[in-house]
Order: sequence, then C-alpha cells, then structure tokens
Amino acid sequence: MYNRGMSKTTRLWIVLLIALALLARLIPGPRTIDDSYITYRYARNLLSGWGFVYNPGERVMGTTTPLYTLLMAGLGALSGGPEADFPVISWLLNAVADALTCVLLFLIGRQVNFEKAGLAAALAWAIAPYSVTFSIGGLETSLYVFLLTLMGWAYLRNNLSLTALAGALALLTRVDAALMIGLMGLDWLARFLHEKPRSIPWRALFVFLLPVIGWYGFAWAYFGSPFPHSVTAKLLAYRLEPHAALIRLLQHYATPFFEYHWIGNIAIGVGLLVYPFLALTGVLSAFRTAPRLGAWLVYPWVYFLAFALPNPLIFRWYLTPPLPAYFLAILIGGQSLLRGLMKHKQVPRWGFSLLTVVLVLFPAVVSFREWRFVPDHGPRRPAPDMAYIQLELLYKEAADFIRAQNQPQAVLAAGDVGVLGYETNLRILDTVGLNSPQSIQYYPLDKAYYAINYAVAPDLIRDARPDFLVILEVYGRKGLLQENWFQQSYRLMKKIPTDMYGSDGLLIFGRNP
Repeated sequence: MYNRGMSKTTRLWIVLLIALALLARLIPGPRTIDDSYITYRYARNLLSGWGFVYNPGERVMGTTTPLYTLLMAGLGALSGGPEADFPVISWLLNAVADALTCVLLFLIGRQVNFEKAGLAAALAWAIAPYSVTFSIGGLETSLYVFLLTLMGWAYLRNNLSLTALAGALALLTRVDAALMIGLMGLDWLARFLHEKPRSIPWRALFVFLLPVIGWYGFAWAYFGSPFPHSVTAKLLAYRLEPHAALIRLLQHYATPFFEYHWIGNIAIGVGLLVYPFLALTGVLSAFRTAPRLGAWLVYPWVYFLAFALPNPLIFRWYLTPPLPAYFLAILIGGQSLLRGLMKHKQVPRWGFSLLTVVLVLFPAVVSFREWRFVPDHGPRRPAPDMAYIQLELLYKEAADFIRAQNQPQAVLAAGDVGVLGYETNLRILDTVGLNSPQSIQYYPLDKAYYAINYAVAPDLIRDARPDFLVILEVYGRKGLLQENWFQQSYRLMKKIPTDMYGSDGLLIFGRNP
C-alpha cells in the first residue's frame, strides 16, 4: 500500500476542503425535509420524559435511525431541552459530518496513490447536490455517509477496531449499512482464512457487538421487535410499476454529476456506458495498489442490486449513500487512464497537465449547475435546486391552521406526518403506517385506488375516525374522496392551493360532530 507523510500542501487542501464543505451547507441555511421532523419529534418526546415514542404511550419504532435520534436528543439536552431548535442542530451536525467525509475521500485517494482522484472526489462531494440537499434537509444521511466512508478509510489502514466501531454506528444510523458490513466482513474472512498463524480480532468484535447488541436488545424489549416498523409499512403502502426502482437507479448512476443540465437526456445514454467503465477501471486500479479498498469501492454496485431487485419506492435520499465510493471509483479510473496516456511520448506534458486539471474540476463544476443563487421558495439564499421544500411549507401552513382550532386532545391523520406532527404536537394517525401499526392491516390496496404511488386507505379513516385529516388531493382522488360515508362524516375546512404531485390542493378535513 502506498503511504507517506502529510505535506504542507496536503494540509492546505484539507483546510480548503473543510471550508468549502462548511460554506456550501452554512450559506443555504436549513431547508428541512418532512421526514426529518419525525426524528425531531422522537427526540423531543425523549427529552419531555415520554420515552422513545412518536405518540406518547405508543411504543412503535417508526424511525430507521436510532443513533441519529439519540444524537438529536443528546445535543438538544444541551441546547434547550424539549424546546431545542432541532433543525438548526441537525444542520450544524450534518455540515461537520460532510466536511469530514470530504477529508476522508481526499485521504483515501492519497493513500492509494491516486491523490488527484481523491481531491476531485472531495471537491465534488463538498458541493454535491445529493449531499448538500439532505445535509441542510436535516436527515441522517450526512452522518451515515461519513460513517461508511470512515469504514473504508479505517479498513484500508487495517484499523479493524475503528472499522468495527464505524460499522456498528452506521448500522444504528441506517439498517442498510449491513451491506457494507457484509462486504468488509467477507473480505476480512477471506484474508483470515489465508493467514498463518490466524489471529481473531477480539477487540474489533467486541467494539462492534457491544453497541449493536445493546441497541437491538433494548429495541426488542422496548418495542417488541428489533426491526424498524417503518420498513414493513413502506413496502406495503406504496405501489410502484415493475422495475421502477431499477430505472431510477440506472438514471442516477448514469448522471452522478447532473450532466443532463448540460446536454439533456443524452447524458443518460452516454453515462450508462462511460461511468460504469470508469468505475470498473478505478476499482481494478485501486485493487492493484490497495486490495483492502476493494470492498468499499464495490459497495455502490451491491447497493444498486439491493434496492433494484425488491423494487421499493426510491426516496431521493436513498440515492446518496453509494455516491462517495462511486465518485472516487470513477475518478480513480479517469486518473488511471491519464497515466496510461502519459506513457505515450506524443502526448505533451502541458496536455497531460490540462487533462489533470479537467479531471479534478469537472465533477464539481458540472454539478454546480444544479445550484440556484436565488431559490424560488423558502430562504432566498443559494442552494441546490433539488433542495425544494414547497410541500413542507404547505404542511406548516396546514399545521398552523389546525393548531388554531385549539383542540389539544384531537387525533390528526395524515400520510406525510413530519411537519404536521412536529408543529401541532397532536396525536398522529400515520396513514402510511410508519408510526401507527394499526394502519398496516389496511394495505396493500387495490390498484384502482391509486392515482400515484400512494393512496389513503378509506377503511382506515372510517374505522379510526380521526378528528382531522390532512392529505394532498391526489392521495384520496380515486378512493377516500369518492366515498359517500366520508363526504357525510367529514367537512372540508380549508384547501391550500398546490399542484404538488399533480394534486388539486392540500386538503384539511374536520370530522363532523
């Protein structure tokens, strides 16, 4: 493995990367995504003495990120308790996590003798829309990506204890970290079987198992199951066309740097040929220098298969975790090809230098096209265009309206419960079932009920009789809103204009006396 001391230039690049990553997240400010508010409500209830619950008295593990929830609660305890500003806390925490990820990408590239590729990947990640959007959006994605990248760096350096700790924490941040853990576990096992004498890393095993067994043991005793309830709910409630996840992932892997902003949809066809080739070249080149990095670089493709085959609904933040390794593999492949060109005497040195500059700057420059200096909604500060929060702002308006009804004992039903639950603090009936297990029995629905990929189950509302219901019109267009009993039992209290997801407004219903 290639290794060397850290020069002044390297230290300067690290400082610049940290500064760029922080600025790219601090300048936009928080643009908090609906799902983040679910985590905040769990954290707030913990600090309020209700326990690890979404609705007081209901022990349901509706969050898939227990570690991030506990971090929010811990940091919240130091900055206001239940009244802490969780969106700001997560915004700052995520900015630091992303800055550290940039440093690790640079160091990994440098460690395997592909410093320019590492620098390019780090620069790209510093401003990457798929990183910045969910960082300022308050999700656990930034912490998760940092822990996965830390696993790659630690394993590359044969620091098994740090690898194990990062893996355990990643698993408690998102359960799909099992993919990376499995890959590195298989790589370690293959090496172990060829070792003579063999040495079991007891310390690393202890470091991994202690937090994992601790949390899952607690979850089993507290919730009745060690697995997040929301995973099952999402599989049942959402309806997708066959191969929808595969198509979305192919589009994503073909345009990692938002190339379609420059050349249109042709970018997908070109990218499907160019980027997998470069990534494969990068994996093979890095493997020859540092075989231990192979598992981390292969992870994007295992992730691809793990999400394409079951065909779940691909939320935007599901597309972020494989990107750091994918970026670096592509760019190592590019730098490897440039080295091959340099061996040909007909390529002048200035030409090689120019191509190297292009390699380093291309991903960041191309990706920056996705940014908007003045977004058309929310805070009027530069941010990625995909960091849209129109729906969250509408739900905030709906929450203010419901809170003004002054019914603190009411039950509010909704399909998107983040902002509504956090802002109203009412008992929530989650019609998707993420936080309300009683909803699951009503899914899956007949396809006739779906206008898009989700529809509210009419029988759920009829049986539960919530006091308020807030839905996009499209969620009930072919089912709930057509039911005579619903029209008789509920009145439309307010319609907030929007065409989000093709909807005819955000509808607020109240149950008739």
